[in-house]
Amino acid sequence: MPAKPSRRANALAPVPVSVVAGADCAPSGAAASGLRADGRLGVRYALSLGRGEDAYTKAVLIGLEQSVELPRELVAPDLAERMAGRVERVEYASPRQAWVELSFSLAAIGTDLLQCVNVLYGNVSLKPGIRIVDIDWPVELAAHWGGPAYGVAGLRTLAGVPRRALLCTALKPMGLSATELARRCEAFARGGIDIIKDDHGLADQPSAPFAERLARCQEAVTRANAATGGSSLYFPNVTGSLARLSQRLAAARAAGCRGVLVSPWLLGLDALQLIRDQSRLAMLAHPALAGSLFGRRAGMAPELVLGDLFRMAGADAVIYPNSGGRFDFSVATCRRINDRLRRPLGTLRPSLPAPAGGMDVARAGDWVRRYGPDTLLLIGGSLYAQGDLQRAAAALRDIVEGLAA
Repeated sequence: MPAKPSRRANALAPVPVSVVAGADCAPSGAAASGLRADGRLGVRYALSLGRGEDAYTKAVLIGLEQSVELPRELVAPDLAERMAGRVERVEYASPRQAWVELSFSLAAIGTDLLQCVNVLYGNVSLKPGIRIVDIDWPVELAAHWGGPAYGVAGLRTLAGVPRRALLCTALKPMGLSATELARRCEAFARGGIDIIKDDHGLADQPSAPFAERLARCQEAVTRANAATGGSSLYFPNVTGSLARLSQRLAAARAAGCRGVLVSPWLLGLDALQLIRDQSRLAMLAHPALAGSLFGRRAGMAPELVLGDLFRMAGADAVIYPNSGGRFDFSVATCRRINDRLRRPLGTLRPSLPAPAGGMDVARAGDWVRRYGPDTLLLIGGSLYAQGDLQRAAAALRDIVEGLAA
């Protein structure tokens, strides 16, 4: 069993560090609420240890690297006390695997979301064998960042869906004209799909330029709603250069859109806060590029990125790859993402989970029963495979309405 470090060796931690051997692999010790009231950011790292490495020493180095970025002997004691990360707990599962808990002061973060991500994983993302598996957020930061403007209840109001699971689909494939995409958009709306979004790959291609696609698809949804009495929504993809973002948001609002699709890891987490505060459009977040963080021994757990971070930044609904589709997420991982998006978290509204990625219409009812009605089912290819998009959409709508009856 590793020796417990002395208080002198643990100069960065004002409280005694608990060192446990043979610890269970599941994260422990996190606040049940996900929040901390002591003004510190709590982070749990899973460490893969190389030959000669010990978890406590590696944890101390993380605390320095993610804050003052100098060797301990070069940092004045009072500065280290205020700014450097503190090691609070060390757990060993084996000689080569451990979990460590650190905390960082708000003095190192301020109120900036991007700086918080930098403190969480900036420099140490360049080092092997360090993975974030849990975060406890300072109450002050969660309140300051604000989270979703609409959340689950707000999206239900926009879509006119008070009880059942919501339905979403994507306009595709890339290469169709704006007119052809709008034709598909109208068929889905007439069939009762609640949110019809651009595929995340639809940008400003010559085949369907953004402005033309926006106008034609929103017109198509408006026409379909007028014919059916429905309240389907079209969410254009506004992800792109920051220079064009304000223009695209203004165009979406002028066209009558109530929400947009964004890819936070491409656009920047802080851009979500700007969209929320300046455009008042609902946001459906896509996980493009975020998968680069989901390593087995490095990166961040998916539920922290797609759950906590996207929700903190203001996403009203978050797309993630469901189990059993084209991607390798487990049901357990999907459940954890759902929990992070919907759990009570201070004053933040819950976000709507949107499982996607090769979902089959035939299993739609199973997923609603498994994940609950506060879910946005994103189904694309399985609808396209049926040929008649309006009829396929209506049949899917019947399935979820039957479950809510």
